[in-house]
Amino acid sequence: MKPVLLSIAFVLLISACTTTSEIIIDEKGVDMSRYAENLAECQTYADQVQVGKKTAKGAATGAVIGGAIGSIGGGHRDAGEGAAVGAIGGGAKGLDEGERDKIRVVKNCLRGRGYRVLN
Repeated sequence: MKPVLLSIAFVLLISACTTTSEIIIDEKGVDMSRYAENLAECQTYADQVQVGKKTAKGAATGAVIGGAIGSIGGGHRDAGEGAAVGAIGGGAKGLDEGERDKIRVVKNCLRGRGYRVLN
């Protein structure tokens, strides 16, 4: 059962990650070297998003819910497996939420500096 859970966790964590390379701006009339500087500064602001805390909170919440559902199904073993699966799913959701928040911070920062963010 553990290899299956680890595989699920790995897939969820990889699929949850997003990057600022997904940000599309209207480049017409933009000094791209200045944009690179602004992007780096905006990414510094985004680093203030506490992704780790969101991930941990999601994992803890998922573990509680998964454990409760598992115990309803029958016994300690099912509760433990339910908690493990819930923790993985909740952690992945928290990670995704944190990464999305970081992207949102970068986009808002760029808009505030006058760039037209297209996505």
